[in-house]
Order: sequence, then structure tokens, then C-alpha cells
Amino acid sequence: MATDTRLQEIVEPAVEALGFELVDVERFPRGKIFVTIDKEGGITTDDCEAVTNQLVALFAVENVNYERLEVASPGVDRALRRPSDFVKFVGERVHFELVAPLHIEGFPANGRRRMDGKILSVEGDEDNPTIKFQLIEGKALITPSEKARAKSKKPAQEGPVVELSIPFKDIQKANLVPELNFRGTK
Repeated sequence: MATDTRLQEIVEPAVEALGFELVDVERFPRGKIFVTIDKEGGITTDDCEAVTNQLVALFAVENVNYERLEVASPGVDRALRRPSDFVKFVGERVHFELVAPLHIEGFPANGRRRMDGKILSVEGDEDNPTIKFQLIEGKALITPSEKARAKSKKPAQEGPVVELSIPFKDIQKANLVPELNFRGTK
């Protein structure tokens, strides 16, 4: 999958003109284009259909070659691709992967690239923001032996509360961690 800058420049104004936020545009092998949209209150199938119809006409005018076009909502595990996404979801739990492993002496997650945390803030200027996370106890700092203990029902030790400030450019990918409650209670 690859993000196509030209495609992004064509799709974004069309999606925004219809009143939606463009979350992502991806071009896959074999001609598939996948467009993710969002709006306050969520996306319906009618919304996806309206955007699809608009993009089919636009792609014909702009000579965009594709075999299949899919338009969808970002889902409960929405990807965070831009600094503005992190700003929008301050206070939410996220799973993030770094470009390179962290190497901080004495840090419980030393050598890790993948962690879970809560977005505390986005600081700095627009061109070079820093994302401040509170790592989730027990999740982000869990070791393989603690994972094995959890499977055998023996209680694992809770990890310490750790806050990290990570430059946006060092985050390879991030997505929301859904907190689903099927029982209807908190």
C-alpha cells in the first residue's frame, strides 16, 4: 500500500467539498484505491456512496487509472496520520510504532518500538510537533514473561506510570485503541 501525493491532492478538495474529512487515500497493487472519510457523528453507507459517486466522476476527468474504488469510515481503530489527528484525539488510547527502538537507560521499555499509551498533548510548532504520551500500565511495558504469566492467570506486576515526548517524525504509525463495551456498563 502506498500514499499517492497526486491522488491526495485530487481527492481531498472533492471530499471536503461534500462536507467530509479525508482521513487517508491509499493506492494498492492491482489498481485498488481505498479512501477513508470521517465526519462528526460518524459515516453512513449513504455518505460512502455519495463520495464514491463524486470520485468516480472526478477520476474520469483527471484520468486516474484504477480497477476498484472503496470508500469507508476509519473504524474504531482509526489510523492517526497527521499531527492534527493527534490533536483531535488528545486523551484517547493509542497504539504506536516508532521508526527506531527507544534506547533510554533505566527506561522500562528500553529497546521497544511498539507501545500503547494515552495522548496527553501535542506541543511545538506545526512543522515539527512533539506528541506527549502516558504509557499504559501493564500494556506498553509488558515483557514476554509477564505475558506468559497473564495467560496462566497469575497476576502480572503493573508497570510504572511513564510519560514520553516523541517527535512526530519518529512515529512510524499509530492508531486508536478501541475500548468496546458490549455489556452497556462502564
